[in-house]
Amino acid sequence: MKERIENELATVIAAEQQGPAVLISAGVHGDEYEPMVAAVELAAILPGMLTHGQVTVVPVVNPDAYGWGSRQGSDGLDLARICPGNHIGSASEAYAARISSMIEQADYYVDMHTGGLTYEIHPLAGYMLHPDEGILDIQRQMARCFDVPLIWGTDYRPQGRTLSVARDAKVPAVYLEFGGGTGFRRQVVDTYVAGVINLLRYLGMIEGEVSRSPEPYWLEDHRPDSGYLQGKMPSPAEGILMAGVALGETVSAGQYFGRIFDPVSGVSHSVSADVAGIVFLKRAIVKVKSGDALGGILPITQKGKHTIYE
Repeated sequence: MKERIENELATVIAAEQQGPAVLISAGVHGDEYEPMVAAVELAAILPGMLTHGQVTVVPVVNPDAYGWGSRQGSDGLDLARICPGNHIGSASEAYAARISSMIEQADYYVDMHTGGLTYEIHPLAGYMLHPDEGILDIQRQMARCFDVPLIWGTDYRPQGRTLSVARDAKVPAVYLEFGGGTGFRRQVVDTYVAGVINLLRYLGMIEGEVSRSPEPYWLEDHRPDSGYLQGKMPSPAEGILMAGVALGETVSAGQYFGRIFDPVSGVSHSVSADVAGIVFLKRAIVKVKSGDALGGILPITQKGKHTIYE
């Protein structure tokens, strides 16, 4: 008989047959709602599907941040920058410690995100470019289980992340990004639920044939902080962002990206694409300050796997 155990933070689904232990999380940031719904739906349907192993689902990693409807908790901390946290620290630190302990006990890890209220993100599966080639290859295969147009491998050195905890514990891990801004997108939930089920098939935990999405745009970027979204395309001024490109659009270097207009001074600043490639990130909150990230471009224009070294 399958076992389903719930507590305030997690649901554990255990099959009769032995197999891997997989951790699925959402709600690291309190303003990323579709992944939370996807996690709840997975916890509800997996007991009827799981044949091998154990799946632990955490729908809201940081309930404090969710209560505030914010990326940060009431302590002003971003959980995705303070892992492995502190069990006797502030709210975000304690929740960071709890999810970090769960990651360290897993065999595989999936962390589901959106762009929150601030950004919109073209669908992608990402991973750290783990220095262990065996783990890195597993992460590549995990990412391919998700039906998304972009796959992105980035610098493995950043600290404080859920994935940096997985890196240090040698747990293969991927993260998902899709959507953001205001409103609720059912497509994000459906994509994540279907992708996790497909991954569990790949891991031999659910019966059925593993599906592979069409060839994605795939970039492995080894440059320092290559995955740091908040550092991309900093705004030259404060004002209102009027974007001139769409997510998923291919742009050329120097192409018009949008403009920043200050209605108080009447001054306008044109913004150009910093590289050629695919627009995967756009700011959703149109009021910006100088230095705010306006968007991001993956510097590839052809499908298939590409690599950028330092």
